[in-house]
Amino acid sequence: MKYLLPNLETERLTFRLLKETDFEEWLPLFERPEVGTYLAMDKNFTQQQRCEKWFEKSMARYEEQTGGMNVLIHKETGKMIGQAGLLIQDIDGRKQLEVGYSILPEYWQQGYASEAAQFIKKIGFEKGHDKDFGNALISVIHENNIGSQKVALNNDMIVYGRYPAEKDFIIYKQTREDYLKGL
Repeated sequence: MKYLLPNLETERLTFRLLKETDFEEWLPLFERPEVGTYLAMDKNFTQQQRCEKWFEKSMARYEEQTGGMNVLIHKETGKMIGQAGLLIQDIDGRKQLEVGYSILPEYWQQGYASEAAQFIKKIGFEKGHDKDFGNALISVIHENNIGSQKVALNNDMIVYGRYPAEKDFIIYKQTREDYLKGL
């Protein structure tokens, strides 16, 4: 549970762990087939199957203690607006720590992903979580997911390279050294 962020808050958001009862609220994320593509899911999955896969993977991360996504609750409305968190990824045989974020479509382009990602990155560096992963944090983003790429760039990450196993994915990265310099 080291990399989970329950009960933490940003200006507009509260973090909590994902629960099975969140399924119906999270289902709208997968109305658009491209979202499944952005998350490296089988393109033939239905909306229901994509959401089931998300929950299966999220719960497995909790059990395996490999980080995980936290539900983002809007403080004023009490509604779920997305999920974000620190995720341990195996990239080309090396463990790396990812700043991950997904926002429900009705809340896109309102700054929630940037707010959550910047906060998570700050926590990752300030708690020293990056030190177990080469003194850096990454975000892995599909090459067609322009919105998430903008979030990574706004989060002071730079293009680092391609995800070797998934050629359609770009790795964004920030090192501890650059973070401390304010870059």
